[in-house]
Amino acid sequence: MRNRVGLSKALFWFAIVIYSFNILGIILTVVLNSLSKEWYGELLPKIFTFEWYAYMAREHDLPQLLYATFVVAISVALIALIIGLPTAYVLARYDFRFKNVILSLLLLPMLIPPMTYGIPLAALLYKLRLATRLPGVILANLVPVVPYVTLILTPFIEQIDVSYESAARVLGANRLQTFLKILLPLTVPGIFTAALLSIVRTIAMFELTFLVAGPKSQTVVVALYYDAYAAGTRPPQAIDALAVVYFLITMTFLVIALRFASPTQFVYRGK
Repeated sequence: MRNRVGLSKALFWFAIVIYSFNILGIILTVVLNSLSKEWYGELLPKIFTFEWYAYMAREHDLPQLLYATFVVAISVALIALIIGLPTAYVLARYDFRFKNVILSLLLLPMLIPPMTYGIPLAALLYKLRLATRLPGVILANLVPVVPYVTLILTPFIEQIDVSYESAARVLGANRLQTFLKILLPLTVPGIFTAALLSIVRTIAMFELTFLVAGPKSQTVVVALYYDAYAAGTRPPQAIDALAVVYFLITMTFLVIALRFASPTQFVYRGK
């Protein structure tokens, strides 16, 4: 039995090491290529330069691209929190008919392919003349992010003892005071985590943004797709430079979010 456990652990760590080297190799190759000049199969480039980053910034009007990306991501996160926090509170605190049905409906936008509902949604936004503009991109991204935020916040609220709210009401606090002075401060780590993870999800959301974004409302991931697959030729080093910018943005928000919450907190507590 011990030999089997030892072999299982060895295979597990071997798989982790191989996977890590594979991922790190891909990332390192992209970073080196974005900084390279005259790299033709050698282990390292002959010349290192930042000119591809300058080229990429001029080609895309990088300030405008980052502005659109962050406006969309932050707006989606704030609106999703406004909708998702009270929804999560109801799901965490009350048992009612069709609760499981509501939970299933919340899961649908995250389970089914985005193109399934993205094309009809884009058609509606074009009909309402909201597409190709920032409000249209924000509305499209809210569809999967609102359920995402709700499902993140629900276990955070479940982990808060109901006795705190009961004690506040016994002492004379009304529902609004209980929410603002008791529940909200205790839920701040969950709110902050949900906001950061929703920003990461929005920045990474390609399909829905691609369907409704215009020249002034496209995010970094859409610009990266156009660089790689649209008509015309672009230096691969410049494409990798934009990929590095995209990677740094998403990883920064993800690392900050995981410093405030453990993945085990995203699990429903058994009743």
